[in-house]
Amino acid sequence: MTRGGRPKDRTEPERRCIATGESGPKAPMLRFVIGPSGEVAPDLAEKLPGRGMWLTATREAAERAVKRRAFARAARAPVTAPADLPDLLERLLAQRLVEAVALARKAGLAVTGFEKVKARLRQGPVGALLEARDGSDQGRAKLRPLARGAPIMDSLDSGELGLAFGRDFVIHAALDAGGATDRVLREARRLSGFRPGGGPTGPDDRGPAPPDGGSAGIDIRTP
Repeated sequence: MTRGGRPKDRTEPERRCIATGESGPKAPMLRFVIGPSGEVAPDLAEKLPGRGMWLTATREAAERAVKRRAFARAARAPVTAPADLPDLLERLLAQRLVEAVALARKAGLAVTGFEKVKARLRQGPVGALLEARDGSDQGRAKLRPLARGAPIMDSLDSGELGLAFGRDFVIHAALDAGGATDRVLREARRLSGFRPGGGPTGPDDRGPAPPDGGSAGIDIRTP
C-alpha cells in the first residue's frame, strides 16, 4: 500500500515524493540531483549521476519542497533550492514538451492545420490530438468529437507549438501513435501540474513508465 492507501502496482517502478511523502509511479515525477555548488538541480531527463531525489510534478509540491527545505532533509545535507523553483520547472518542462513534439514531427508522426488534422482524425485512431491553449473553442468543438478517445493535449500555447513545427504559430496538430508520441504525452502530463487544465485527457493518465526497476525514495546513479 502507498501512504495514501492505494494498492501498489508492482509492474511500474515507484518513487517517494520528498514533499508529500506519497509513493507512486516514477513516470509523472521529477528527479533532482545535488549540483557542485550544493544547490539542487532538476534532472528531468533522469540521466545525471549522483543521488536522486524525487518530487511530484505539481506546482504545489515544488512550493512545499522549497518552503519546508525538503531537499536538505532528504539529502541529509545543507543543500539549497532556488526560490523560483516552481517557475523554473514550468519553463524547463515546457521546453522539453516542445522538443518532444518536434521529435515526433521529425519522425513523420505529425500533421498540422485544421483541415489536415480533421482529415487525419476521420481516417482512424491517432496517438494524440494537440490543441493550442489559446486556440478557439469553436475549433476544439469541431475536432474533439473526431478524436475517438485519443489523448487530447493543450499544454502549450500557439507560439510554443509553432516552435515545435518551425512556424510562427500552430493551433491544431495530430500525432500518430509511436514512441515519440509516448514521450510527448509523458512530458505533457508532467507539465500539466504547473499549468492547470493543460494535461492530456484520455483513458490512461499515468503515461508510459521508463523500463527500469528501482525503489521508492532516493536512488543512486553512477556515470
